Parts: sequence; C-alpha cells; structure tokens
Amino acid sequence: MDVARLKRDFGDRLAFWGGISTQRTLPFGTPDEVRAEARRVRDLLSAGGGYIFAPAQGIQGDVPPANIEALLEVAREERRRR
Repeated sequence: MDVARLKRDFGDRLAFWGGISTQRTLPFGTPDEVRAEARRVRDLLSAGGGYIFAPAQGIQGDVPPANIEALLEVAREERRRR
C-alpha cells in the first residue's frame, strides 16, 4: 500500500496503526534499514496526528534481535521529542 496516499486521502478522518514492513524490512533488512523505514513511516503518518507507531503486523520469530532493537530505538526517539 502507498502509505503517503492513504495519509493524504484519509488522514483527516482515520488514525493509522503500523506500516513498518514485517515481510521485508524487519526480517531481512539491516538495523540501519529498519531505522530508516521506521523514521520515514513515523514521520509521514504522524504528521498532523493520528498515528500509532508499530510494525504492520506482529513481529515474527525470523526477525533478528538487532532489528527489533533498531525499531525500539526509533520508537524511543519519538517519545523524547514530545
């Protein structure tokens, strides 16, 4: 899905949850790729409110611990900004 289009078309009426890839980036990306995607999705979907930071679905057993740590690092960044 095109999250930018969804935010543009429905962001004033819906709250979004997730959007961080559990099929590609989390299991197969590097920690730097996870941080980059998490920041991109967070910044895009949270603009103007209405976003819950989370992976697209539950985190599966094939996700390296370093990638989970990278995801949590980005989640903590957002908390510190507020």
